Parts: sequence; structure tokens; C-alpha cells
Amino acid sequence: MRERTLHNFPDFPPDRAVVVHHGVDHAWQAAAVQQQARAESFVGGLGIDLTAAARLFRDKGFDATSTRDIAAAVGMHSGSPFYHFKSKDALLLAVMEEGMRSALARQADALHGAASAASEPLVQIRRLIRAHFDTLLGPGNDFIPVMLYEHRSLNARQRASLAMLQVAYESAWTPVLEALHASGHLRAPVKLSRLLILGALNWSVQWFDEKKGASLDELTDAAMALFLKES
Repeated sequence: MRERTLHNFPDFPPDRAVVVHHGVDHAWQAAAVQQQARAESFVGGLGIDLTAAARLFRDKGFDATSTRDIAAAVGMHSGSPFYHFKSKDALLLAVMEEGMRSALARQADALHGAASAASEPLVQIRRLIRAHFDTLLGPGNDFIPVMLYEHRSLNARQRASLAMLQVAYESAWTPVLEALHASGHLRAPVKLSRLLILGALNWSVQWFDEKKGASLDELTDAAMALFLKES
């Protein structure tokens, strides 16, 4: 795979953000459910293997991927993918949106599993970190790395469309980090902590090898020890 610059999720101004107050407003969850419903309808009608497209974009990079490459990867005749998409960057956007919708669903499941421990932000942050590693490094894990590498290949309108999903995803971390900060488990400011934690986790796509070293559970333990005071 060619070397490419990895970009963190961009930081968005407050008027673009989903506001969540101290863990009691779960509007982001409703948004995630709506986005997932849209995804099921959207992807079901594409007739294109987005997993194969994601793998191709990750392996070769967006600029180096030709329309012939795309057709071969998704099992179509040359030019057929663009019966479904107006352009190569429209397919790239679909890959990124599918990755974000899957990440939102995985994150919602993780926090739902921690619902009985809602008063334990350490449990919640562990579940968020573990779910994030699953999204980045688990099976079929090419979607989000493509977004991290190729975000700037989108035009402004496409980035704005993707931003809604990114904001919904990141907003789930804020009330948990606020609770950790209030309890003394997190010492750094909440906003900076969110950016630094997600940035560090995202960088794992550059060096993690499932055949060597730590498991995802061990990575989660290490992240908890690095960023948080647990006792």
C-alpha cells in the first residue's frame, strides 16, 4: 500500500454539533438509528460491493485507482459502476458513509450494553474505545481507514454530508468524558481529550498487525491506562 497522510476526524464548530447534556440527551442515538435505516435502504439498492471498493481504495489510494480497477474489484464490466454513481468520488463518499453508519451502529450497541452501568463512566469509555478499535481494526475494517486517508479527496458538499455522521459519532464521547473529568479520572480538558484520544486510536491503522503483538482487548487496556486515572 502506498504511503498516505492520515487525517483525523475534523473538528466542527459548535453550530454544526449535536448537543448532548451530561449523558441524559441521547438525540445522537436517534440520529444513528435513522442513519442506519437509510443505510439499509441505500446500500441494498446499489448493486455494488462497497466492501470490495473500500479495500481497493485503501490498498491503491483514491487517485491511483482507475475505473477499470473499480469494475474488476466489484465484479462488473468497465464503466458499469458508474451506472450507480455519477463519478469516482461519489463512490468514495458512499464507502465513507457506509463506514460511518456501521461505526454508529456498533457504537450504539456498545453503549446500550453499558446502559445498566450508566453511573460508571469508566465502563462506558472502555466500551467506546473497544468499539472504536473494532471499527478501525476488526473484520471488514477498510471503510474508516479510507475516510481517514482520503477525506480531502471529497469536495466541499460531500464533506458536509459526511460531517453529519462524524458529528453524531463523536458527540457520544462528550458526556462520557465530561463525567470522567468531573470524577477526576480525566485531567485534561474534555474537548482536547476527545481529539487526542480519537487521534491516537485512529493512528493505530498505521501500525497494528493482528498477526503480531496485542489483541484489541489489550489495546483497549493500554488506551485506558494511557489516558485515564482509573483509581
